[in-house]
Amino acid sequence: MEYSTKLFGKIDVAEDKIIEFPNGILGFPDLKKFTLMFDSDNSSPTGLNFLVSLDEPAFVLPVVAAISVKPDYAPKISGDIEKAIGPLTEDNLLIMVTMTIPEDITKMTVNLNAPIVINDDSRKAVQAVVENEEYDIKYPIYDFLKKS
Repeated sequence: MEYSTKLFGKIDVAEDKIIEFPNGILGFPDLKKFTLMFDSDNSSPTGLNFLVSLDEPAFVLPVVAAISVKPDYAPKISGDIEKAIGPLTEDNLLIMVTMTIPEDITKMTVNLNAPIVINDDSRKAVQAVVENEEYDIKYPIYDFLKKS
């Protein structure tokens, strides 16, 4: 199906590439359909990606797999998530975190406090607030990425 986006223009999205957020995302409860677009040099979710709204053409979030920027990331998430998106296993679970990329990229951060949890089997997702107190909303990643 074809969708119009402000950042990427017209995109063709196969039905099996649509990710549904039954409850929307934090701050945007009406945005429920998204697709994940990889950067041009990467074909997996481990690099820079874009969560593109299929409901609102101007809405795009830069995201990255949480383990790509914090290998020991282990969020405590409410069991209610599985009611919304289905049973989660190591094989179908993808945890993404939103990125903030300012003009000065040395100040780049990710939000470890509100990850996006995707069930790759059901193609459903939620953005959840974790119960871990040690995870920052603005976790700096520039130095980590530079070392990698």
